[in-house]
Amino acid sequence: DGTPTRDLLATRFGEIVEVIIPPPKTAVASPQSVLVPSVRDRHIAEIQTKGRMAWQKSTGYNKRSRAETQMGRWKAVIGPKLKARHFDNQKTEAKIGVRVLNRMTELSRPKFERVA
Repeated sequence: DGTPTRDLLATRFGEIVEVIIPPPKTAVASPQSVLVPSVRDRHIAEIQTKGRMAWQKSTGYNKRSRAETQMGRWKAVIGPKLKARHFDNQKTEAKIGVRVLNRMTELSRPKFERVA
């Protein structure tokens, strides 16, 4: 979170890229936020007015966070890279890895039953 990161991404990928980095809980808007608010300033203002969960939903960060968590699981369980050398074998390895992770996620998900 911060101007250098956002400036680097804007320089590298252009203005069309939308940078969604959650500001820390102690984040303060920049002095120019009244006249020329940056994306970060708008995110901070939205979090202050609507709350962090509403901000996550409006920016789509909650979906991105789930994807990042799943990639972290992939790296922890399967490893940081594919082991096969040939592309067809890599595709098979990835399919197997996805099935393993989906099964693990399914097993850890609670099942609710209506009692009354």
